[in-house]
This record gives sequence, structure tokens and C-alpha cells, in this order.
Amino acid sequence: MSDPDDDRSPAEKAPRGFDPPWWLRNPHAQTILPAKWPQKLADHAAVERRVVLPDGDALAVHDDIPPGWAPGGKVAILSHGLADHHRTPLLVRLTEKLTARGVRVLRWDMRGCGAGMALARRPYHAGCSDDLARVVEETVAWCRGEAGPDPDLTLFGVSLSGNVLLKYLGEDPARVPEAVRRAIAVNPPIDLVAGVESIASRVNRVYDRHFTGILLKHLERWWEVRPDAFRPAGGNRPRTLREFDDWFTAPAIGCRDALDYYTRSSAAQFIPAIRTPTTIITSADDPLVPFAMFAADRVAYPDTVRLVATERGGHVGFVGRKGIDPDTRWLDWRVVEIVTGEPVGPDADA
Repeated sequence: MSDPDDDRSPAEKAPRGFDPPWWLRNPHAQTILPAKWPQKLADHAAVERRVVLPDGDALAVHDDIPPGWAPGGKVAILSHGLADHHRTPLLVRLTEKLTARGVRVLRWDMRGCGAGMALARRPYHAGCSDDLARVVEETVAWCRGEAGPDPDLTLFGVSLSGNVLLKYLGEDPARVPEAVRRAIAVNPPIDLVAGVESIASRVNRVYDRHFTGILLKHLERWWEVRPDAFRPAGGNRPRTLREFDDWFTAPAIGCRDALDYYTRSSAAQFIPAIRTPTTIITSADDPLVPFAMFAADRVAYPDTVRLVATERGGHVGFVGRKGIDPDTRWLDWRVVEIVTGEPVGPDADA
């Protein structure tokens, strides 16, 4: 494989490099196995808050406040991926690691997800940046209190929510509060057309059917608790993500079809306007988010956006060798370093 640095600008090698164990160098292994491993997750001890949206729907936000945190301290808002929620292992691990370092962490369930399943009649989607904007606004107010200083706020999004995050930062930079000091987007599908086409390819067909099945099951659960939620007007049951978005997502959010939805929502067109210091972390071998979409001739990166690419890592895998970080979850520790500004592992004593 050619060096990914040759295909993008601006671009940097991943901090301290990502080095997977020999038996996890395959991109599909990095994508599938780490997600399937049994993990002991920290107990949920967050305070649940509500964010009411202009159309009457609401979101559930889970607020973990570490001992000693005070207004003006560090805060992180974590967003989950497709058909996930606040208890997804990545978000739980990040919450545990960040709160241990004094960072207040808020995880939000997108519309119709997790604890917010019964709170929404309309669905979340790859372009729901207005929902994120409301979460950010409310978070700043909660953390500021009566008359306190702004928090030192980091925004984090992974996969689908990484696209949402980048769209939010770039579509109207003036509405991003000054409290937002930095942002991190991991494996974001910034060109949704290219992403869906890649997933529909023969080699990735198993992912296409898998994610479509998950989305259909999610809809069934959602409709049970919210019978008034949006339902498509007939049509055949979709078998692919493109068919699902033509059948459900596009009409639910007022788009003509899936292509119209993808065109409006893809974050690549908004990246040039981003003013907030932002790190995009992705891998050149991601089977679901083709690395070509990040090429310099397809995205005009401003100086505020740093693209960090690893040669390997799959899609949100990034499980590295033992003995480099406190555990093998390379991605977790890079997020901790960016949020806290403090090195982890061997660099900590440098």
C-alpha cells in the first residue's frame, strides 16, 4: 500500500504511529473483531438531561461530572455512530478515561436512539447538525451555570456522527460557541455517495446487509414505543443501505431521494469553512469509508483542520500492540491526549 501521506493535504502521520499486532493487520479483522470482543464496561452513573428540539422532539443527554470539576473546566460531548447509543463501548471507555482525568463528559442519544427512543417522532441521520447544535448550546449553559466562565469544550464524533460534527462546524461557523475549543472526527464518511457505493460493492456486501438489518430492527423497536413516529408509505422492504435511505430516511427528513439526502448531508463541502481546530482521524484501509474521499483534490482543508491517517486500523478498530499505551485501545488514548492536552504512555514523562 502506498503511503497515505501522498494523497492528502494537509496531512500528518498519526501521533506516535498506530502499530497493530501481526494478527490484526487485516482491515476487516480490525473492523469486526474489536467490536465483538466481550468488554467489561463501567457502570452507568450519569445524570440524564433533556434537550427539547424546535419541532417538539427531544434528546436524552447523559452527564458524567467527575469529583472536583468546576465551571471553566474541560468538557467533552461524545456522539455515537449508526444505530448506536450512549452505552456503546467506545463512548463508555472514553467516558471512563476522560472523567478519571477530570473531564466532564456528556454523551447524547440521537433522535430515537437509546434513552431517547420514546422522545422523538422523527429520525436522526447523517446530516442532523441542527440537533448537535442544540446539544452544544444546552451543554454550554449547563456547564456555565448562573454566571460562570465558558467550559473548555471538545466535540467528538465517530463514523456517521463524525460527518454530523464536521457539517455542524462548517455549515455555519458563526453559530459555533467560542467555548468549543477543538473537535475530533473519527472515520467520518464525508462523501456519503462514495461511502454507500463502497459498502454496496461485492467485497463489502456483508456489511451492507448487516447494517440494513440493524436499522430495520431499530425501526421496529422505535415504532413500538412511538407509534406516531414517521413510517414510509409502503414499498418493498429494503435490503441495502441505499434502498433503506430511499425508502425511509430521505422522505422522513424531506429529501427527494437517497441521492438528494447524501448530497445535502455530506460534510466534505463544509470542511473548507471550519474555524474550530479540528482533527480528523481515519485509516487508509477503512473498508467502509474509502480513503480516496479525503484526497486533497476532493477536499479543500483549511489550516484549522488536521487530517491524521494511519496505514491500518479498519473502521473504528485501531487496536494496537501491547506495551505502548496503558491498554491496546490506541484510538481512546489519542482522544484523551487531544482533549486533555497531556501525553499518554511513553511520552508522558518526556
